[in-house]
Amino acid sequence: MPRVVVPLELAAAKLIVAIQREWNAEAGGPGGAESEEVMRSAHALRRAARAGTLAGVLGSASVSQYLGRSWVNSHPRVWPSVQVLECMALAPIDP
Repeated sequence: MPRVVVPLELAAAKLIVAIQREWNAEAGGPGGAESEEVMRSAHALRRAARAGTLAGVLGSASVSQYLGRSWVNSHPRVWPSVQVLECMALAPIDP
């Protein structure tokens, strides 16, 4: 039986794709290492979204704070994906 992907995990996966675009553009350059670290953090968010532990991983931080606000601010093409995940992470879960 195929695994069901919940919307929160899908939003995290889309964030990873957006970050990968930036990382690919910066690979080998001065910002490449930081972008790679942000991508690792985004993968941790996706794993947490899959496990239902995103709130615990984020703690009191927003998604942009968790990833690094300065990096997110300097990569505006990633911002829409960050916003979607932040809104979903803050939304109450129906029992």
